[in-house]
Amino acid sequence: MTRKPAFEAAWFSVNLLLVLSFVLCIFGFAWEYSTRKYLQGFSDAIIPASSAPIERVETILAWMSHGPARRETPNPQGVSYRDPEETLNYQALLRVCGTATNAFVNLANASGVPARRLLLLDERLVAKHVVAEVRIDNQWIVVDPSYRVIPRGPDGGLLTRDDLANLDVFHYVFQNVPGYNPTLSYERTVHLRLARVPVFGRILRAILGRIAPRWEDSVYVTLLVERLSFTTTTASVLLFFILLLIRLGMRYYSEVSLGIHRIRFRERLWRAFQILLREPS
Repeated sequence: MTRKPAFEAAWFSVNLLLVLSFVLCIFGFAWEYSTRKYLQGFSDAIIPASSAPIERVETILAWMSHGPARRETPNPQGVSYRDPEETLNYQALLRVCGTATNAFVNLANASGVPARRLLLLDERLVAKHVVAEVRIDNQWIVVDPSYRVIPRGPDGGLLTRDDLANLDVFHYVFQNVPGYNPTLSYERTVHLRLARVPVFGRILRAILGRIAPRWEDSVYVTLLVERLSFTTTTASVLLFFILLLIRLGMRYYSEVSLGIHRIRFRERLWRAFQILLREPS
């Protein structure tokens, strides 16, 4: 096969993928908009609009404990554990740390309280528990959605993950929490565990650390792993722009190296517009 037929096949493939990625972008934006509207309506239904941030957090936890009856036994094959429209509607999922945190984080963000997830790691750097952090009074306060607890110190003050890394404070807080496992401590915490991606995860963390040192602290990083619609939208937009850059590069190569000159899309639109406006003879 000569270079031109091979190039034409590659050109066709890239254009097809570009169109498909654009369609996926539209789908992603529609899904994310629908999810946000759902969460906003859910939030408005259970949280008073005039309440303070800490009161909103308490209201969400109270709803998770004593809310209206929900389906008890979800079908594991038909449930997305990163879709808040699922995690907010199954009582069984609100008892598990990962899905309870997913429901809490999405609902808190919808109510205007910035929230993100926090992973507690063991000695092997394996996640042993998932909790949340909410931003109140310019600091990130720990909330444990699965145990419905807002940790408070001896003085009644709200606590950060650094506060809870102190074992004396940790034991004071959780010794009276029914059923709490004392091994779920806060010595090692992360927001996103890239170690699950062999080799590449460490490289990616190093690169992101240089480009944006506080990238992991962003609420949007949490939403990437806690809201499937947001993940789909972000991935589709990135894919679209990558394919667009590849297409531009291929066009440049075809014109400079292969001598193939195509009519640009905007020129085709302009010609079609002129034809429409042309008066019949």
